[in-house]
Amino acid sequence: MLPEVTPETQYARVDGLYLAYQTLGEGPIDFVLADQWTSHQEAQWDVPPVAEVRRRLAAIGRLITFDKRGVGMSDPVPINALPSIEAWIDDVRAVMDAARSERAALITTLGGGLMGLVFAATHPDRLRALVIVGGWARARAGPDYPIGLSPEEIRRRVEQTKGWGKGFMLDAFAPSMRGVPGLREAWARYERFAASPGVARAMIANLLELDVRHVLPAIHVPTLVIQRGEVAAFGPAFGRFIADGIHGARYVEVPGIDNLMWAGDQATVVAEIESFVVGARSMRSSDRRLATILFTDIVGSTERAATVGDRAWREMLNRHHAFARASIERAGGRMIKSIGDGVLASFDGPGRAIDAAHEISGGAPNLDLHVRAGLHVGEIEVMQGDVAGIAVHVAARVAALADPDEVLVSSTVRDLVIGSGTAFADRGSRVLKGVPGRWRLYAAQLAGVGARSRPMTAGVASGAPSALRRPPPGAARGPS
Repeated sequence: MLPEVTPETQYARVDGLYLAYQTLGEGPIDFVLADQWTSHQEAQWDVPPVAEVRRRLAAIGRLITFDKRGVGMSDPVPINALPSIEAWIDDVRAVMDAARSERAALITTLGGGLMGLVFAATHPDRLRALVIVGGWARARAGPDYPIGLSPEEIRRRVEQTKGWGKGFMLDAFAPSMRGVPGLREAWARYERFAASPGVARAMIANLLELDVRHVLPAIHVPTLVIQRGEVAAFGPAFGRFIADGIHGARYVEVPGIDNLMWAGDQATVVAEIESFVVGARSMRSSDRRLATILFTDIVGSTERAATVGDRAWREMLNRHHAFARASIERAGGRMIKSIGDGVLASFDGPGRAIDAAHEISGGAPNLDLHVRAGLHVGEIEVMQGDVAGIAVHVAARVAALADPDEVLVSSTVRDLVIGSGTAFADRGSRVLKGVPGRWRLYAAQLAGVGARSRPMTAGVASGAPSALRRPPPGAARGPS
């Protein structure tokens, strides 16, 4: 292992926020550690087993650790506007860019695995491998997911956060370490530095409601899933479900009763990670990836064209398409093409797609038009500037069912933005023409739009003072 040297804290920038990060070690492979849901870059070195597992990883490559927005040494966000998975994905990219890491092995634990799964599906070109330690794709049980936690268990685990700052995580996820002299005091201090009790409770409540199961088939990077065999919470069944859903994923079960990677026999876990990542074959960037697809359509376009005449209609349509393109690009999306009186666009996150859809719909009345929009998250194939796949067809069918001035989304979109502050109205279960099965649809409400992350500009502000703190853009209007 490396000598006991505390790395310098540096800062990346994203959405006007400072993100604290550190690097340790060197080597041909970069490891990015997205550890659980809270962290603190400097206090992590004061907990001996936490520091030890980081030095083990840094001995086999360059380790990059960071504090997500809202926790640790990174800029805070309002407790009623906690980051979505989409925002956390932006944080990973910003830190990788700041650390000049083009491709890395992403290691995630517990609730951090939700973000890791979505990141791997959305940005396969940035990853050498994905490692999930003690994670889950969905926590809550359901008719099609019997391994999940009951509603009573979910409530109990949220209530357990009353012990935050007193060693809550130690009791819940590292029971073998409870008797280690001095560890409870060090870990409790780490919890207090990492997040306030209110932030911790809100984050855990959100993470226990998220559902990213639909993302699994869209992951095409080498994936390792590690679970300890005797854990009480989020045990082997959760890990096996993830591995079974990802083509070619490797599942490894090791002895132990702890969820946290640093607890118990960490040497075996790190050895499994090293063997897998070093041996993982380099894969070309896949042409298939997860994306949010947006379709829009002008309501009553034929009648409107007949009323104003062909020339005026063409001018009106050109102005509408130009406004739609600008809205899409402002939200970090890509306008694929115009289709008749509508547009097709793709985004790497559903929150931004919802923002763009509302902006397009809100601007249409200026041209005396009304727009309906449909969104779906799914795997697409990118080819010669166009996109294809069942996700495109689903989005088109969802748009066709939307009311005038409505942004209608599939349940997969809703599942990925739970906790972001976006409100949804249930529109029931519907049949989509030409698409098998029934689909639950929701109307995305306008309240809260405009405060999510925008296209990021990442940079390094080495040693930037932690006092430089600013609220996320538009925080007063909704979630980051």
